[in-house]
Amino acid sequence: MRRFGFIVSAVVFTPLLLCAMTPAPADSQNEPCRVEPVDYKGWQAKQLSNHWVQLIVVPQNGGRLMQVTFARHSYLFVNPRLAGKYLPPTPGKWFNYGGDKLWLLPEGNDDEQHWVGDSDLLDDGSFAFRKISEGKQCEIELAGPADPQTGIQFVRTIRLDADAPRIRFHAVMKNVTGHTLEWSMQSVSQYDTGIASSGDSSSAAGFNHDFWTFTPANPASSYLNRYHVRFGPAQNTSVGVRDDGLFTLHYVHMAAELWLDSTDGWLAVVDRASKYAMVERFAYDQNKPYPGKASVIFWTNGPEMRLSKDGVPSLSADPDASPTYLEAELNSPMCRLRPGESCAFDTEWFPTRSGSEFHGVQDAGIVIRPLQSVLAQNGRVGFSGSFGVFFLGHLVAHFYDEHGSPLGNFRLANVDPAEPVVLETEVAAPGKPARVSLHVEDERGVDYGSLEEVPVVAQDAK
Repeated sequence: MRRFGFIVSAVVFTPLLLCAMTPAPADSQNEPCRVEPVDYKGWQAKQLSNHWVQLIVVPQNGGRLMQVTFARHSYLFVNPRLAGKYLPPTPGKWFNYGGDKLWLLPEGNDDEQHWVGDSDLLDDGSFAFRKISEGKQCEIELAGPADPQTGIQFVRTIRLDADAPRIRFHAVMKNVTGHTLEWSMQSVSQYDTGIASSGDSSSAAGFNHDFWTFTPANPASSYLNRYHVRFGPAQNTSVGVRDDGLFTLHYVHMAAELWLDSTDGWLAVVDRASKYAMVERFAYDQNKPYPGKASVIFWTNGPEMRLSKDGVPSLSADPDASPTYLEAELNSPMCRLRPGESCAFDTEWFPTRSGSEFHGVQDAGIVIRPLQSVLAQNGRVGFSGSFGVFFLGHLVAHFYDEHGSPLGNFRLANVDPAEPVVLETEVAAPGKPARVSLHVEDERGVDYGSLEEVPVVAQDAK
């Protein structure tokens, strides 16, 4: 199905007239959310679905969320070599099925306070599945086995409402031992960086050359350069911090791990080739320590740079380096748990549309092209900008004067998360506006927050 962005044509609005320039939103709020069994690539899976999103969960394979499809675009890497297979936990092995899962930090084999991270009950054990609800909202529970090695049991609920593509996760880590433990939970999401048209993410020849990730760099970071190269070359031209404070990673097929002590509570994965994005949100807790101080980690899969005994550099030929994917990882704070105690980690995902630019995440969506607002001599206010939205509803302009007093609200367009919003319009200025904020509001009047707020600049001042 071809998709078209919303383009708002020039039109005059008055305080007494509100009208939308695009077709009315689909009546998706009346479409139920469903939970049902499906066959996915040979796995006996469960599917949660609404008007926009289909989630595929494979409980047997470590309780993985194996795929997320939004507006017919699939985000996650699924290893074609292991599709439809189940391999029981095997010490010393690692079975990378793909998808999204829960892991533990810190990793390593130094002592019992580090998780080896191989094929064990946490990664490959069979999780019990339970449907909690469907209809107005879908909610399922995935309960893992108690792991005697780490002393941890994972329980994860996934929720999808009928009226939005937002995906909500509630992960619980329980101490099932008789002594105190300290661990961090990690949400590990493997995004497909293969070329979509090839349908094959198993070969480096097909990697996407326009795949990016972003997260706000901490201005008071504990890391050199405001990020830490945990693995890979220290001089990596595919990563850096922009002048606007955003850490950027441009995917290349090379093994690298980057740690960030980001405090703003979001990361964004942006596929500029297909014009789709995923935003992952979390709540940063400044009063608790994080593993290695990192709240966000990115891993790019690919060949590893190695040195021979003679100091000659080479790229590894490890078969695990062949698949093309990028991991976006969110870490919980360290949880110190007494016997029987639990801690929780809540995250949210927002699939949306993107473009050739990216300028940050706001409450109601992402900024593709920044908003510009100009007051012309004829009394009209011109708008220009582009966005991806998280919710179905209306784009509403909130005008304020120089003292911050509201001057009026104007509905500019209907918006849908499955369509990029391209704003090019003029409206009649209410009074003398000094600034304007664009909000997304639904049919019930629920305000989902701002997309961007900017000053209204006089045309002769530009």
